[in-house]
Amino acid sequence: MPAIASSNGRFIRRAGLVLIACTLALSACKKGDGDAMAKDKEGDKGPDAIPVEVMAAAKRPIAASYTGTAPLEARGESQVVAKTSGVALDVLVEEGQQVKAGQPLVRLDASRAQLQAAQTAALMNKLEANYKRSVTLAEQKLMSANDIDTIRFDLENARAANRLANLELSYANVVAPISGVIAERKIKDGNFVQINTPIFRIVDNSQLEATLNVPEREVATLQSGLTVDLAVDALPGKKFQGTIDRIAPVVDAGSGTFRVICTFDGGGALQPGMFGRIRIDYDQRTDALVVPRVALLEDEGEAAVFAVKQGKAVRVPVKLGYLDGQWAEVRDGLKVGDQVVTAGKVALREGSPVTIVGDQKPAAPAAAGKGVAAATAAR
Repeated sequence: MPAIASSNGRFIRRAGLVLIACTLALSACKKGDGDAMAKDKEGDKGPDAIPVEVMAAAKRPIAASYTGTAPLEARGESQVVAKTSGVALDVLVEEGQQVKAGQPLVRLDASRAQLQAAQTAALMNKLEANYKRSVTLAEQKLMSANDIDTIRFDLENARAANRLANLELSYANVVAPISGVIAERKIKDGNFVQINTPIFRIVDNSQLEATLNVPEREVATLQSGLTVDLAVDALPGKKFQGTIDRIAPVVDAGSGTFRVICTFDGGGALQPGMFGRIRIDYDQRTDALVVPRVALLEDEGEAAVFAVKQGKAVRVPVKLGYLDGQWAEVRDGLKVGDQVVTAGKVALREGSPVTIVGDQKPAAPAAAGKGVAAATAAR
C-alpha cells in the first residue's frame, strides 16, 4: 500500500506540472495574438492628421502700386552770402522766421562805400560840366573833335565808377534772394563779415519734393499727375497726398532706373529732410480673387498653395496677379470659397491628412465703399 500511494503521488505531481505548462503556453499564445491584433489596428489607423489653419479665398478690391522711399527736399534753397565786407550793424531776422524775396536780412557798415560813391559822384558831375562846355566850344569851332571825344570817354568812365560805387553801397543791405524760411543764421550783431562769406541759408518749404529711382520696367505704368501717398517716420499714423510732378525721360544706363519727382505741399507738418515712404497707385481691380500672402508656398518654381479637399492637403499651382503686404491676387487655380492653408503648411506633403483648427474666415471680408489695398504687380 505505501508503494502504491507513492506512485499515485508522483503521477499527480506530473499531471499538475503538465497542466501548468499547458496553461502558460495558452497564455503566451493569447498574448501574441493580442499584440498582433493591436499592431494590425495601428496599421489600419494610418498617420496622424496634421493640425492646420485655413482661410477661404474671397473677392475684394485691390490696387497695383509702386512703393519706394526717399527723403523730402525743398524745391528751392539759397545760401545767402555777403557781397561786400563790413561789420554787421543790425541782424534783422532769426532762424525759423518766414521771409519774402527782397526783404532785408542784415545791415552792414556802409561808411567806406558811401565815401566812394560820393567821390565818384563828384568826379562825374565835374566831367559832365566839362563835357557841356566842350560841346559849346565845338559848335563855335574852338575845340577839336578829338578833345571832345576824350572828355566824353572820361565822363563815361566816371559814370561807370559811380554806378559801381552805388552797387557796392547797396550790398551793405543784404536782402533775401528767395521767399522761404531762415533755416540757418551764421552771424550776430557786431560780427565782421568777409566778402563772399555765407551768412544765411533760406529754404523754400512751400513745396517739397521726393525723388524716386524707379526700375525701367515701371516706365510704362507711372505717369505725371498720378496721386502719391506719403507717410513719414517722424509723424507716425499721419498720411499725406501729393502728385507725380515730372518724370526724367532718360533711363540711367548704369542703374537701369529713371527719376520720378513727386511733389507735396509744404509749410505745415512736412519739413525738408524727413524720410518718406511713398506709394503710387497706378491700377485698380474692384473684384479680385485673393488669398493671404502667407498661404503661398516658399519653394522655388511656379507659385502654389496647399488647399484642403476632403480632409487632405492638395498642392494647387496658381497664377498670381497683384501682390501687397498682406494679400495675393489669384488669377487662376482657385475659386471663391476654396480653403487654403495659412499656418502649418511646412509639415504638409501632397495628400497629407489634416485637421482644421482655429476660426475659418474668408480671405478678404471687404465691405463696399472701403478703400482699396495697395499692391505691387507680381513679376
